[in-house]
Amino acid sequence: MTQLYYPLHSLRAGQWFKLICGASYQYLPAVRNLTLAYTLAGADCIDVAADPAVIAAAKEALEIAPQLKGEAQARGFAGGNRPWLMVSLNDGEDPHFRKAEFDPKLCPAECPRPCEKICPAQAIVFDNTPMEKMGRWRNRESESSLAPDGVRYSRSGVIEQRCYGCGRCVPICPSQLIYTRSYVSAPTAIAPLVLSPGIDALEIHTQVGNLADFQRLWSAIAPGINQLKLLAISCPDGENLIDYLWAINELITPLPCILVWQTDGRPMSGDIGIGATRAAVKLAQKVLAAGLPGYVQLAGGTNYYTVSKLKATGLLQESGEQKMERNSLPHPLPYIAGIAYGSYARVLLSGILDQLEQFAQEKISADLKSDHRTTPGNLEQYPDLLWQAVDIAHSLVCQLKSSPKLLQSLPN
Repeated sequence: MTQLYYPLHSLRAGQWFKLICGASYQYLPAVRNLTLAYTLAGADCIDVAADPAVIAAAKEALEIAPQLKGEAQARGFAGGNRPWLMVSLNDGEDPHFRKAEFDPKLCPAECPRPCEKICPAQAIVFDNTPMEKMGRWRNRESESSLAPDGVRYSRSGVIEQRCYGCGRCVPICPSQLIYTRSYVSAPTAIAPLVLSPGIDALEIHTQVGNLADFQRLWSAIAPGINQLKLLAISCPDGENLIDYLWAINELITPLPCILVWQTDGRPMSGDIGIGATRAAVKLAQKVLAAGLPGYVQLAGGTNYYTVSKLKATGLLQESGEQKMERNSLPHPLPYIAGIAYGSYARVLLSGILDQLEQFAQEKISADLKSDHRTTPGNLEQYPDLLWQAVDIAHSLVCQLKSSPKLLQSLPN
């Protein structure tokens, strides 16, 4: 099976699996190692932030994966084929493109700091936070915090590279000190980056009512869109959603690549629990019923329970059903093409990544003593952790790609 056909086959078969590293998540060690683990587990697409360093980290992992393909397959994993690399950007303000901020000097000494406990990315730290817990390293000379990627962080506050904008810390702050900062990149500045060599797919985050902003962004991107294999449009629910999606469809038609509608049910909430996935399934039903050309893929609240919920509602294409190119159909098949997993997929591997950072801490400490610097923390350097990570990632991937027998065994 060729590298081109592999992800396309998954779309047609309704088995497309996408890993969302985070549209504003810039913690390079995690992006690199998540990409490697899920690639070896059989992911079809890796979605990353429109940041040159983040893109480079993902590409590095994609170059390493083929070297491990033989061992992965010998261990029973489907990985090794190169997934498509996707870059996400926004046409306006969007919760996926923001960072939390606060001044830790204003925090009352007696505050129980619920923000630190609730942060799924471990992006909020304080002076008395254990270094081991946060994966931080201290230079004995400067007493500053040093991470495996060489970035120095202040002792307290939000680690910007780790924050992906979920916003859970904002309402829980007893003193209401936390706020969010959104960012929107200029279309003319971002277009060369997202259309650079090695980028296979592009995802545009939009919202109902943003058509003028979408058109402005599309005007900058459209001249180079023919070099992409796939375009995804991600949009949460809202009043007149279907009319809005049809307006976008008219604007981007004709499209020289595959089109995917990403139904963003409950953004950045998959790690919360079973309730989060209901909104994702409900929105997928709504968009499928509209009969838009292209594929429909879930996101926003997707987790361990999503596949079983889709199966219960009849939205998963059963084995043996006719598999067709939906872009060419006047009336698309009433099935979802796949699922994108974000916060849940990342949290699944958080324990492994924490262990990896502990090992990296020991190496960095040794380097500081010997005045010799290396860059430890790459997952493939620790085979035991690597295959544990791939096994955990595969437990999620195989729900979508395995036999109906396994799907029926999942919890309701």
